[in-house]
Amino acid sequence: MNYNLIMEQTLEEIKNKNQKPTLLLHVCCAPCSSACIERLQEVFKITLFFYNPNITEQEEYIKRVNEVKRFVKEFNKKEEIEVIDGGYDSEIFFKMAEGLENCEEKGPRCYKCYKLRLKKTAEVCKIKNFDYFTTSLSLSPYKVVTWINEIGEELGKEYKINFLNCDFKKKNGYKRSIELSNEYKLYRQNYCGCIYSKNKSNNI
Repeated sequence: MNYNLIMEQTLEEIKNKNQKPTLLLHVCCAPCSSACIERLQEVFKITLFFYNPNITEQEEYIKRVNEVKRFVKEFNKKEEIEVIDGGYDSEIFFKMAEGLENCEEKGPRCYKCYKLRLKKTAEVCKIKNFDYFTTSLSLSPYKVVTWINEIGEELGKEYKINFLNCDFKKKNGYKRSIELSNEYKLYRQNYCGCIYSKNKSNNI
């Protein structure tokens, strides 16, 4: 499934309506959010949702959410982009990951982690009446884009809201995120967030 093509078709349809719908964009970090915001801001009125209970250490969580806030403040001069902080609560992730601690990356633990974060995003989208929701997770080449979109579509049906299909790494999206990271001197972590991916990045 070409999720980037589906997204481009949706964006074109929205542009032709000459309206700017609201979008709740789940973000995992400033580097990944950067290229997504740049690509979507002309089509949507964007609000960012930083919800990542997979981040084990509170210090790391605070560093990442503050970097997201700094980036949007410096990058977007046309209109203010609100950042909703979903709050630090790593216990939610550890409870979800019980029994899956030894899974490889891109395995069942990661699938459940995608779903955990997207489900919360869908709930906020529904409560706050956003027109669409999506996630920056698909920008990373280390994520399973099919799972991300299948989960998003399922949640869209469950909550009766619009999920924007995405594959943000396409069209040099990941490369663009590196360029923006260098331009804005963004903190780029070398692991997804959980202790398991951190240990793997450190070869533990």
